[in-house]
Amino acid sequence: MSTAASRLRSSAGGVSRFVLMGVSGCGKSSVGGALAERLGATYVDGDDLHPEPNIRKMGAGIPLTDEDRWPWLLRVGQMLAQDGAMTIIGCSALKRAYRDRIRETTRKPVRFIHLAGARDVILARMNARPGHFMPSSLLDSQFAALEPPTADEGAVIVNIDQPLDQIVTGVIAALEEGER
Repeated sequence: MSTAASRLRSSAGGVSRFVLMGVSGCGKSSVGGALAERLGATYVDGDDLHPEPNIRKMGAGIPLTDEDRWPWLLRVGQMLAQDGAMTIIGCSALKRAYRDRIRETTRKPVRFIHLAGARDVILARMNARPGHFMPSSLLDSQFAALEPPTADEGAVIVNIDQPLDQIVTGVIAALEEGER
């Protein structure tokens, strides 16, 4: 286990399950991969847990409904519930009810990390990523559904309008500081 992971696990009261959340295009995959590498953790891209009908629907430019998301959120929670290495999952978790469903399914402590950013920054990033199934035309529906975490949820909020390495360093520092 890396030194950063040891410090984090110690300062976070043993929490080893994290969800990188935010609207599509906020950098969950990039931050998740880099964060997992720094912490010696396992990163799981929540997009890989979507049922195929959800992928087709989003690919066609149709926003998902709550009913579409419940099976996906169950899969996310089940993945987090598994014992093992520190796990980070990228999952939009746009609404509090979604985050609650993940917590209920996991039945273990989970920390949410909200990758927050301005619409224009995220839109530019979405337009620059080739081959992703989620079209930028759905960004407004993502922002419309977003319920940012409230103080009682204990989430970490990180502004994404900075270089990747600074985002990752900021996430680690905020997680360590937030538990002291």
